[in-house]
Amino acid sequence: MRDIAILACGECKNRNYTTTRNKKTMTERLEKVKFCPHCRKRTTHKETKSGSPFIG
Repeated sequence: MRDIAILACGECKNRNYTTTRNKKTMTERLEKVKFCPHCRKRTTHKETKSGSPFIG
């Protein structure tokens, strides 16, 4: 079963991206290097708790 994962910037904490992951095979939280439009540079984005990606 695939679930939606919300990724937040490690520096400014803005929730910028959403992706899906399989909870059974990936038990740890996602961590990817992506471009943050608010910081205007590539930063580490980590998976946050579920919720709306537009709420601070």
